[in-house]
Amino acid sequence: MTVDKLARLDLNLLVCLHVLLQECSVTRAAQRLFLSQSAVSKSLARLREQFDDALFVRSAHGLLPTPRAKVLQPVLEKLLQDIENLTEPTEFVPQNSHRHFKMSLVESAYPLLMPRFLGEIFSQGPNILLDTHAWEPDTFDKMLRGEIDFGITGKDLNPHDAQLTLMPPKGIIFQELHRDTQRCIVRPGHPVLALVEAGEWTQANYLLQRHIQVRCGRDDRWLLDYKLAEQGLQRDIAMYVPDFNSAASLCTHTDLIFTAPSHFADYVAAQLNLVVLPLPTPLPAMAYTLFWPQHQENDPGHCWLRQIIINGCRELSSR
Repeated sequence: MTVDKLARLDLNLLVCLHVLLQECSVTRAAQRLFLSQSAVSKSLARLREQFDDALFVRSAHGLLPTPRAKVLQPVLEKLLQDIENLTEPTEFVPQNSHRHFKMSLVESAYPLLMPRFLGEIFSQGPNILLDTHAWEPDTFDKMLRGEIDFGITGKDLNPHDAQLTLMPPKGIIFQELHRDTQRCIVRPGHPVLALVEAGEWTQANYLLQRHIQVRCGRDDRWLLDYKLAEQGLQRDIAMYVPDFNSAASLCTHTDLIFTAPSHFADYVAAQLNLVVLPLPTPLPAMAYTLFWPQHQENDPGHCWLRQIIINGCRELSSR
């Protein structure tokens, strides 16, 4: 560690760079920092000198970060979070805390799980900020880098199945929140409803249909597809979409079948007037699972939020 070099760093400049990277606009950054545009422009000039890089270039859509700035962004975000944590009292007092927690969640967790704990979080910590993001293929990496505090997504219970779909790396801890199974969603009047009425809703007839699939994580395939592949079978995927709600919405206008976690299927079917059917092929249950980085295991704020999430989902899991 070079003390002389560190002594020349201006923390206010780093905060300014952090906000500029988020806003990509001198005007909006100035508003957030309660500074004049001139002051932010001067800070940017000093930052360019400090890092010997332009950091931003102007475009028709605002400021565009340079490659160097993009590399700096996650490092800077973690650094400022660590500095903020230094100022937190050893004992976490949620009533007085303005802590900023970042979470990545699979989409179906929003209607199923979040209502179970959000009220308690904001009741105990009225100034807490929750910043939620979609679950992405690099979410575990972001946790290990300190960019994400918690994640919630589905994890298969069998270790062999989890190896196929989602296995957290070393340094990630997890806790099961709620087990769920898969069901099918179709529009009213879908031809398969006649098969259900006739008692012919079988795996063979399920596989004769065209399907819509949500792309989750690194793989387009879910555990269902791996299990079918073990039998030399596969679904006829007609369309891939990025999120659950889009898949369900498209089912209202087509004869595509969407296979989804049962609680989400029930929820969205009630919203969109869809029909929920059993999945006619055997499939092990999955578990909505809470993940967090091991290096935050004993952080008082993390412990507080983690326990609220786990306790809030406990009643759901006991049903």
